[in-house]
Amino acid sequence: MSTVDAAGSGSVAERLRTWDWLYLGYLLFVLAQPYFSPDPAWWEWPLATVVCASTVVLYAVALLRGRSARLVWSSIVPMVVIGALATPFNADASVLFVYAAAAAGKALPWHVARRWFAGLTVLDLATALVSRVPIPYRLLGFGSALVLIWVVGLLEIRQHDRRRELENQRLRSSQVGLMATIAERERIARDLHDLLGHSLTAVVMRAQLTRELVLADPQRACAEAEEIERNAREALSAVRSTVTGWRQTNIRAELEAARRALAGTGVALRVDYDGGLILLAATEHELGLALREAVTNVARHANASTCHIGLDADEGRVRLVIADDGIGGSAPEGTGLTGLRERITGLGGAVQRTGSPGTTLTITVPVEVAG
Repeated sequence: MSTVDAAGSGSVAERLRTWDWLYLGYLLFVLAQPYFSPDPAWWEWPLATVVCASTVVLYAVALLRGRSARLVWSSIVPMVVIGALATPFNADASVLFVYAAAAAGKALPWHVARRWFAGLTVLDLATALVSRVPIPYRLLGFGSALVLIWVVGLLEIRQHDRRRELENQRLRSSQVGLMATIAERERIARDLHDLLGHSLTAVVMRAQLTRELVLADPQRACAEAEEIERNAREALSAVRSTVTGWRQTNIRAELEAARRALAGTGVALRVDYDGGLILLAATEHELGLALREAVTNVARHANASTCHIGLDADEGRVRLVIADDGIGGSAPEGTGLTGLRERITGLGGAVQRTGSPGTTLTITVPVEVAG
């Protein structure tokens, strides 16, 4: 008899989900007593109607409030009071105790919720003793409520614990992502310092020297200016090379780069690419880097005449295959393939490499992280 998400957050539409209202179907048992009674008293139908209408209102309050301490007085206690007043005359009204147990399991700490379950159990037994309903029907109504108070209540506690654990996992994942972002920024800062610190310092010092030599030794000043230009070009080249590694890559760009790289080494390339496949940017970036690494290995080491690249989705996985007809072999993996395997494993994927005939590299990632 689960009702709302444990955190009590999100929009009203999220909390008023269609299937949550299905649990109100248990109220049909309240209407069953006057319906099946051979000679119902005049007050039985009004009583059942009032109980059902009140429960619907209190149930809606529970859905809207979510996990809140105020739920005790706005929903749980009123349910208990209505149930206690109605059950002596309608045994199936004891279902309100079950609704109260579900709300308590959802809204209260587990040790407090269990006290509520015990109190509801005692109240259910007490109202059964003073009930005016005939014994067979009384036992059926109160007995089922006696069991469901604990079953539904404990299930709510368990579901809340599971949702809280999932929320904690999401929080931990967010924290890990934040720490990774901070670490990446620090790495970029270090790289920029290492790349430009020495070069720019040298440029500044030579520029100062050149200014002093312009009048005193024009020939040497010209040589220093040439050295400044050379140092600046080297620094610019290093920055461009590094920034290229920082940029997000994509499959289409890497396929075009692969065509150019392999054409320069005389390797014929065949591509089977599902153009309708939509990938998350982060996943496409990692697959693009993997494709770049694999094509580089083919161009440098495979001594191949043909290469095939395939990218598709099949059986819950996105699959990238790079196969060549080169020399293959079982040589140990280099640092490039080792880094590739670590990145793909970080996505929950796998890398499989076979070395005969030729070399085939199969990279798979789950669809749920890919698109």
